[in-house]
Amino acid sequence: QVQLMESGGGSVQAGVSLRLSCAASGYTFSSYSVGWFRQAPGKGREAVATIYSADESTYYHDSVKGRFTISLDNAKITTYLQMHSLKPEDTAMYYCAATGVTLGTRLLPEFYFKYWGQGTQVTVSS
Repeated sequence: QVQLMESGGGSVQAGVSLRLSCAASGYTFSSYSVGWFRQAPGKGREAVATIYSADESTYYHDSVKGRFTISLDNAKITTYLQMHSLKPEDTAMYYCAATGVTLGTRLLPEFYFKYWGQGTQVTVSS
């Protein structure tokens, strides 16, 4: 059974860093691309970052470019979202998701993702 589990969220002050983790069980990310998404209260879920399994190319939402980095560990079991210079507007529930789409040239929207984690809350105060 394919499962994803996020961790690493928390309540922090603006300007600090957090690293979110997404661990896979039942498969590895070697044949699945991964996306990080977030949903703020009262808003829809938006794609934050995508990493494609075929070439580990990465794509980001404009609001996080230069501050967030998505990566895979060498074993292709855990995905990370390193977040720097956090802002109050980054406050949201963060989700990781996996898709069988292995190669692309853009930030991939949620429509393409089949497997989802339960989410981890990130709250940034000013």
